Amino acid sequence: MDFDLPPELDELRVAVRRLAREKVAPRAREIDTTGQYPVDIFDAFRDAGLLGLCIPEEYGGSGAGVLGLSIAIEEVARYSSAAALMLLLTRLPTGPVMIAGSDDQRRRYLPGIAAGSQRAAFGLSEPQAGSDVMGMRTTAVPDTDLPGGWLLSGTKCWMSGVSEADWFTIFAKTGDPASRAHDSVTAFIVERAWPGVSLGRTDRKMGVRGVDTGELLLDSVRVPPENVIGEVGGFRLAMLGLNAMRPVVAARGLGLAEGALMYATSYVKQRRAFGMTIADFQGIQWEIARCAVDIEAARLLTYRAAWLADQGRFTRQWVPYLSMAKYHATELAVRASGLAVQLLGAAGYMEDHPTEQWYRDAKQLTIVEGTSEVQLGLIARGVLDGDLWWD
Repeated sequence: MDFDLPPELDELRVAVRRLAREKVAPRAREIDTTGQYPVDIFDAFRDAGLLGLCIPEEYGGSGAGVLGLSIAIEEVARYSSAAALMLLLTRLPTGPVMIAGSDDQRRRYLPGIAAGSQRAAFGLSEPQAGSDVMGMRTTAVPDTDLPGGWLLSGTKCWMSGVSEADWFTIFAKTGDPASRAHDSVTAFIVERAWPGVSLGRTDRKMGVRGVDTGELLLDSVRVPPENVIGEVGGFRLAMLGLNAMRPVVAARGLGLAEGALMYATSYVKQRRAFGMTIADFQGIQWEIARCAVDIEAARLLTYRAAWLADQGRFTRQWVPYLSMAKYHATELAVRASGLAVQLLGAAGYMEDHPTEQWYRDAKQLTIVEGTSEVQLGLIARGVLDGDLWWD
């Protein structure tokens, strides 16, 4: 068993760490304050070849896989969760295309993502259908004027990157809108320029500002048959895509936790109180130690989950391992950012330090792409079904 990264991934880590320190760190607070999309950071990612990490080489990417993308996100998330989200969006909407899309779809839509000439977003959630995915009401009905085509109508919400995206992966009911059967849902590629596609409201968020989250409105959008991803009735594709994303979201939590603990540790080593530094108090040392243990545990879970995803092991029997990474790393981000605020005291609550930003950003991670409670349910189901067992 080898715990060392392959040389090419170790080199990737070094390169992204340098870029994150030089480009992302100086801009992190401004991105949060203004809420403006950081085009300069996107361009830096593009120029460094980071937008195609998870995309196979034959479609213009570097083929570094989910593990390579997770390593890059970990480095970036130490300074900006929003910038890390920009990298995540190279995998979330493209995942279903890579898993079940046709070669034609991959050649039409993946190279633009890898090159940075296009961006994409993922549409699954709706106002009444968050964790309850089968409650979605967006419909796709056969297009009588286009054999094999579909007309999509509905509203998707909480879509990260919706304002910047050139195309969207959209899930809609192709069966009875009231049906909860999995074969009633299908995935489609929808282009922003098509008639009937428009943006709705943009959300005002507590954190992760700089990458818009908002609504996509679909009004009888005509989708040709060549833009159906996989088979009609392929709801399982949504779950496979999200399963494979667990380590990518976990990497955001891991990086945020690392950044928060490192910053707070540097602070307590310098801040003097009662004739000594805060770091000299044993109670403070214990809190730092507990957080450090959790970070290393989260890294092992995240890297293993990313490795599993790259092996195609994101079907049901592997879900508990993927969900463990997402659950532990994102909950850790909340704990670590909270600890950082506490260690800095009143100073940590002020905008003079990035701790309050990490604190706001962290909570989002326990909600997106499957809440912590959903992850616990999936892990428990794995134990109950014997997929996660120890003899």
